[in-house]
Formats: sequence, structure tokens, C-alpha cells
Amino acid sequence: QVQPVESGGGSVQAGGSLRLSCAVSGFTFSRGCVGWFRQTPGKGREGAAIICVPGGTTAYTDSVKGRFTISQDDDKNTVYLQMNSLKPEDTAMYYCAAGGISFMKASYKYWGQGTQVTVSV
Repeated sequence: QVQPVESGGGSVQAGGSLRLSCAVSGFTFSRGCVGWFRQTPGKGREGAAIICVPGGTTAYTDSVKGRFTISQDDDKNTVYLQMNSLKPEDTAMYYCAAGGISFMKASYKYWGQGTQVTVSV
């Protein structure tokens, strides 16, 4: 059974950094992309970053380009999201999802429970 499990969220001041981890048990990365999506109260879930094989192709939403980096460790079946220069608008619940296509939320079969990121001024 595939189950993404997120960790690494927390509270940080603006300009700070956090690294999120997503351990995806039972999943082979060749089965689809792994993505980080985020959601704030009253808003829909938006894609922040994705990584897809082959080649480890990555993509980012415009608002995080140059600040966030997504990577994967095949040996640990884990995907990371390094978040630098955090802004208050990055505050959200961050979800890891596996087995999808690009930023198409509906295509992702497996979702984690989420980890909260809070950025204060």
C-alpha cells in the first residue's frame, strides 16, 4: 500500500528556511510524479513543486521559483522540498502526493496527511 508521510513543517520567521520530507512507502518513482501541494483556509490546493522520472525533471509554480528546490533520494524513497527565503504568503498546509501527472491534482492517487508551515513577519 502506497502511503506518503510528510515531516519537517514548523514555524519560522520570514527569510528563514525549512526542509520538508516525504517518505513514500510502497511506491516506485517510475510510476508517476511526486509533488508538493499547499493549501490555505478558504483556498484550493495548489501545486508548489513536482519531480518526475525519468531524469528527475522538476517544475515549480512561479511564486516559489528560485526559493524552493525539490529533490528525491531513490534509496530512501523520499522526496524533499527545501524552502529558502520563506515569506508569510508561503504559510499553508503542505501535502505530498505521489503517482500523478504534472500539477494535475486529480491525477494524483496517493496523498499524505499534510504538514503545517507557518511563516511570521
